[in-house]
Amino acid sequence: MKRVTMADVAKEAGVSKSTVSQYLNQRYEFMGEKTKKRIEEAIGKLGYQPNMVARSLKQKSSTTIGVIVANISHEFSTRIIQAIEAQFHQADYHVIVCNAEDKPEKEKKYIDMLLAKQVDGLIIFPTSTNVNVYNELNLQDFPLVFLDRSVPEVDVPTIMLDNKQAACLAVQELYQKGYEMLGILTNSTEYNVTPRVERIEGFKQACRKYGLPVQEKFIQGVALENMTEKIHSIMIGEDPPDALVAGNDLVLMEILTYARDHHLRIPEDLAIIGIDDISFASIYNPAITTIAQPVEKMGHKAATLLISKIAKQKQTQDEIVRFPATLISRSSC
Repeated sequence: MKRVTMADVAKEAGVSKSTVSQYLNQRYEFMGEKTKKRIEEAIGKLGYQPNMVARSLKQKSSTTIGVIVANISHEFSTRIIQAIEAQFHQADYHVIVCNAEDKPEKEKKYIDMLLAKQVDGLIIFPTSTNVNVYNELNLQDFPLVFLDRSVPEVDVPTIMLDNKQAACLAVQELYQKGYEMLGILTNSTEYNVTPRVERIEGFKQACRKYGLPVQEKFIQGVALENMTEKIHSIMIGEDPPDALVAGNDLVLMEILTYARDHHLRIPEDLAIIGIDDISFASIYNPAITTIAQPVEKMGHKAATLLISKIAKQKQTQDEIVRFPATLISRSSC
């Protein structure tokens, strides 16, 4: 089939191509309602679809942004993407979501691909090791926002949870419930991923604050595939912990699975608190006490920050914006 062009729309509506172009770009200042109506009807009748690539080349804008998620397996990731997409939809932007699977080389490929597609900006959950790539984007003044993780070597606006405060809330709750031997498990800290490192540090600080022993053998950053083995070695050792903090939702799943498989009663044999209020926490038996992130607010902030950078509006906020966590007390401790 022959592609319907702007010239075809102009001919059908009885106007010039420039008038159709003004209509498509929503420049209605000097356009009468009857003219707008004729163009709208012509577009509908002919089934005209604007060539978005050609328009983006001409206007130097694709009205598209890219979101590169470190690991989309986390419920936090999918929920915050929904919040980001909703905000960009309101602003008439399209969103392309890519999953780096915590692999720096995959993240780099996605950055290259999205730049080739001429996205107007990027929101990245950084894997942390592509420092040269991030700094190159900065040098080119490319609109960029980090989410969930910071990279100290890169000066980019960053939206994060107050991770130390989140871990402190968990320790405080366990301390007030009378637990003394505490541990925290999170994913591997090999690449110094910010939430993992900060939650462990916040956990240690809170234990010292409340006079609880800091048991390094119960404080572990472990690759997820080795998590069951690590939990087992902790739980069968001498004087095992009476409470564990799960550093994120995937770790919580591993702990709950281990407890079920080894017939551990929650909280009688092992108290549990999870950082991230995952969807099943309230209906699990027993219901899981969690530390919730303000996901919608964080996604909204990241999107509005990027829109401001795309519009080259002056940035007045701090480089790192941290949101406080909230304790949701249930029955697992």
